[in-house]
Amino acid sequence: MARRPRLGKKFVKSLLPLLLIIVVVIGGGLGWIVYDISRPQRGAYLVTPQAFAQIGGPGVKATEETWRNNDGTTARGWLLRGAEGAPAVILLHRYGADRSWLFNLGVKLNEATTFTILWPDLRGHGMNPPVQASGLGVKEGDDVIAALDHLKQLKTPAGQPLVGNSFGAYGVELGGYAALKAAARDPRLKFLVLDSVPRDADELVNAAVSRETGLSNGIVLSLARLATRIYFMGKYEDANSCALAGNMRDEQVLLLTGADAGQKLRSSTNDLVNCFPKRDNIEEKTDLPLTGMNLPSATGEQGEGYDRRVIEFFDRTLRPQK
Repeated sequence: MARRPRLGKKFVKSLLPLLLIIVVVIGGGLGWIVYDISRPQRGAYLVTPQAFAQIGGPGVKATEETWRNNDGTTARGWLLRGAEGAPAVILLHRYGADRSWLFNLGVKLNEATTFTILWPDLRGHGMNPPVQASGLGVKEGDDVIAALDHLKQLKTPAGQPLVGNSFGAYGVELGGYAALKAAARDPRLKFLVLDSVPRDADELVNAAVSRETGLSNGIVLSLARLATRIYFMGKYEDANSCALAGNMRDEQVLLLTGADAGQKLRSSTNDLVNCFPKRDNIEEKTDLPLTGMNLPSATGEQGEGYDRRVIEFFDRTLRPQK
């Protein structure tokens, strides 16, 4: 009888190297997944201000701007100056895209309204980004607030403030989530167009894992979320979009989505409609044939219709009323 415990111990000890190898392999795989999704694929910009000016004429004079995020990192974006004292709008792209995806929309908005337009590259996005890793929805809300601070300190050649006291933001998917987080924390941001907003940061991580790796198994996604929490070392904030909307005050919001955003994003955006405390301030169009998720690939008519809806909202709500 005394030999059985010893045999059991020997059996367990013989399994330890195998278990260690399994743990190392799983840990390494999860580490690779988190590293991969935090550094989305990057390519050349679809268009730049210089290339656009050659096509559309010299009237578009967008400049390269840099500023400091609240955590001390560097942010960058294109800036198209509007009229002195006019409002400003920040355009925020989706995960895996970059500022050039929304450049045409921003130029149209500036021409129609004379608002100042800022196109940031969200951290980890665009060519040679100053911050290599994406915040995956955790840090981008604070980055939007830093962009507001940058806009507020801009001056005209005569030394006057370039931007007035009214700010708007357009965001799609990751950009929409960032805009929602920023508006819930900063009362300066009162006018929002939110396209295909994820339910929370976990949903962003799930989508990023599926998009970057092709893996959509429930166990893999759960482990990837756990690894992401470890990666952020206790600073992972899985803020729920509905709870963020519930913290709003008197913001004017236009919610957009459609079939091409996918079932999950369409569902989460539809659910978001009823989360705002002032329902009369919320407009919705959730059956669009085209969303900001695929704006660069839009046909002329669909793209024009989408841009017009966004521009008319900002022109109607953000411009000071006579």
